Amino acid sequence: MPLRIDPIDTASTALIVVDMQNHFLAPGAPLESRAGREMIPTLCRAIALCRERGMPVVYTRQLHRQDGTDRRLSKHFWDRDAGSDGLIDGAQGAEIHPGLAPEDGDLVVPKYRYSAFYGTDLDRRLRDLGIDTVIIGGVTTENCCHATARDAFFRDFQVGFLADATATFDYPDIGHGAMSAAQVHQASLVILAASTADVMSTDDLVARTSGARTM
Repeated sequence: MPLRIDPIDTASTALIVVDMQNHFLAPGAPLESRAGREMIPTLCRAIALCRERGMPVVYTRQLHRQDGTDRRLSKHFWDRDAGSDGLIDGAQGAEIHPGLAPEDGDLVVPKYRYSAFYGTDLDRRLRDLGIDTVIIGGVTTENCCHATARDAFFRDFQVGFLADATATFDYPDIGHGAMSAAQVHQASLVILAASTADVMSTDDLVARTSGARTM
């Protein structure tokens, strides 16, 4: 039976905002997700709701080291990003998009791999806050959002995944066929719903927290 988190307990749930950085959202950026930019108002709605209801908001930032030592394998997969320094800490591309910047009290977690849990202290920080459920929004659906959802599941967190507040980009044909952003997004949601997460809308998030207990 698919996972259903209803109601969502606001006292034990956090929102993870994955990699909403200029490198993925700014027009013309190397890994631009137009769909990601378009869903910013929806994700902002989810962020505002969580802050209003006392739920922790966690932002992740995908970063590269200046010397490039963390890119040994990833460089084989992202030709569009080759030679870019947009995700080096301090670069404009590495900053959270100004349309949804963190506020005082939000957690900001730097990471060097797709998952927000890999090599970070996110697990400990969430457990210190009494969190056992995470809601995920951000970019990209199939990479960092998916990896973070899977890693949370592996660690026994309940996972909610916002279908209308996650997004990706088109994939070119590299020998196995091309996929549009919409196709990649849909395929990822189907897989996550069947194996990992409660795939929900932002409207669902609003409805399921409306009667939940608060801190």
